[in-house]
Amino acid sequence: MPEIAVRPSRRDAVRNRDELLSCAQREIARDPRASLATIARAAGLTRRALYGHFADRDALVRAVIERGAERFNAIALGVSASEPLAELTELTTRLWQEASLVHASAAIALEERYLTLTAASLAPVRARLAAIVESGQRTGRMRRDISAATLTRLIEETARTLIVRWDEQDAEATAQLAVRAVLSIAGLSWQDVDARLPNVDKGEAPDAR
Repeated sequence: MPEIAVRPSRRDAVRNRDELLSCAQREIARDPRASLATIARAAGLTRRALYGHFADRDALVRAVIERGAERFNAIALGVSASEPLAELTELTTRLWQEASLVHASAAIALEERYLTLTAASLAPVRARLAAIVESGQRTGRMRRDISAATLTRLIEETARTLIVRWDEQDAEATAQLAVRAVLSIAGLSWQDVDARLPNVDKGEAPDAR
């Protein structure tokens, strides 16, 4: 009796795709120009098998960006602090910790050709940031000499610039600079930022003063 080929279940296909994306993310971290052949080999697949999931390298990169955005969005939705500046500190710190793990793909996500996809994929993060800024201005905890929309945009652009200019040799300093820059833009003095950073560095809840 001839053997009947068993098609992989949908669950297996989803798991294989997820494992492939994890492998792609790791290879891109090692080499942002990693080819499909390199990624397929690292995943233990042939290029033909990889093409069963993604039409080309661009489609794979876009999927990696969307997968990374899901993690950033989950972090943003999980932020909970006593007041807006503490929320902003927690949000910036936790997002930057995640970005430090996937900085290569994060930098690629900010390339011009992927900006539309990245902006759409990170909509929950951007909405959370906007809500924090609006709350901060409403309660007088953040600067009010510019609109909430402008302040939110300044924070976004600062984070974007620092990710693109990521310093591999001093990741911790880059992370601290990101938190400092965001809080300073929000209206804190350098001394006030210093008062908050020690708590952040120790992994404790941000100071809610």
